[in-house]
Amino acid sequence: MPQIVELVRGDGLGPGARLTEADLAARLQVSRTPVRAALQHLARRGLVEARPRRGFVLRKSVTSLSLDDAPAISDEASELCVEIARDRLAGALPLEVSESDLMRRYQVTRPFLLKVLNRLAGVALIERKPGRGWLFSQAIDDPKARAESFAFRRLLEPAAILMPGFRLDPAWMAEMRARHRAALAAPWRKSSSVDFFEMNAAFHQGIAAGADNRYLLLALEQQNRLRRFVNYDWTFGHERVVASCNEHLEILDRIERGELEVAAALMRSHIDAASRLAHPQLERVDADD
Repeated sequence: MPQIVELVRGDGLGPGARLTEADLAARLQVSRTPVRAALQHLARRGLVEARPRRGFVLRKSVTSLSLDDAPAISDEASELCVEIARDRLAGALPLEVSESDLMRRYQVTRPFLLKVLNRLAGVALIERKPGRGWLFSQAIDDPKARAESFAFRRLLEPAAILMPGFRLDPAWMAEMRARHRAALAAPWRKSSSVDFFEMNAAFHQGIAAGADNRYLLLALEQQNRLRRFVNYDWTFGHERVVASCNEHLEILDRIERGELEVAAALMRSHIDAASRLAHPQLERVDADD
């Protein structure tokens, strides 16, 4: 983050100066999560060096540092959402967790942790247990289940577009176009995966809602809940984000022109492309869209 560069400059630090997550987080009044990410970014650029049990040390003088050397502050809450999703899928977090354990693991304050947990609870990824502790929801975390999910969606979503009376609200379509264009224009960061998935989920649920069939919509909402953790930890690169956004925009254009058969075929192709990306060895698996 640029603030770290500014601190280094202001302190007049030279090569060999020690930088610690705890000190920087306290001075910047943030948790250690974004500080750690920024220091790792600087290390990849060769500007600082990680030292075992010593944190990081400067490798270059302050005159060689610029604000462009560090990423801008990202959404800190989204950063932690991504870390939690990754750790849960990797089995590093158990099904049931306590606030104290999470505070220690991610080195964050209780108010900030509660902000993140309430955000995850709002999209049904975790729920507070009666009494104390939190319980993670089910996720699609094995290839076979994800393959079945995408096979189901491949049947469901094109069919929604072809339902008699299918219609999308023009205001919703305009909002979706604006959100997708903003996503295309914005720089990609790790924390962007959370907003990207939520926009993605809103797009697919909005298409399903156009069929005006409550059971179809409920089925797709369930699919989005099950795949949320997997896609918060985005591993498919910015190129797939660009392709996904453009495919969504093309589907909207076809629907607006009344070319529903074409739109349904594009939706099917869109889901197939996403499937092949994550599991090329399977004909149709998962990748998000």
